[in-house]
Amino acid sequence: MKFQAEINVMPKKEILDPQGKAVSSSMKNLGLTTIQNVRIGKHISLEITADSEAQAKELVDQACKNLLANLIMESYEFTIVAC
Repeated sequence: MKFQAEINVMPKKEILDPQGKAVSSSMKNLGLTTIQNVRIGKHISLEITADSEAQAKELVDQACKNLLANLIMESYEFTIVAC
């Protein structure tokens, strides 16, 4: 079976996010003063071939832990749907 995974990787809250700070500062310069605490991460979309949804989740989790996220500085979450 084929599955589609949507993965979000974000910097942990205790880690400084320089990109987020720069965008947050720019928002103020544009007059968007009600927008605060911007955090910038990455979104990864991938297709998996697996025998079951459980196996697909295991594969995505393994990919995130070993390659897609730096677990010291980032956290991740994902959803999987059958294609």
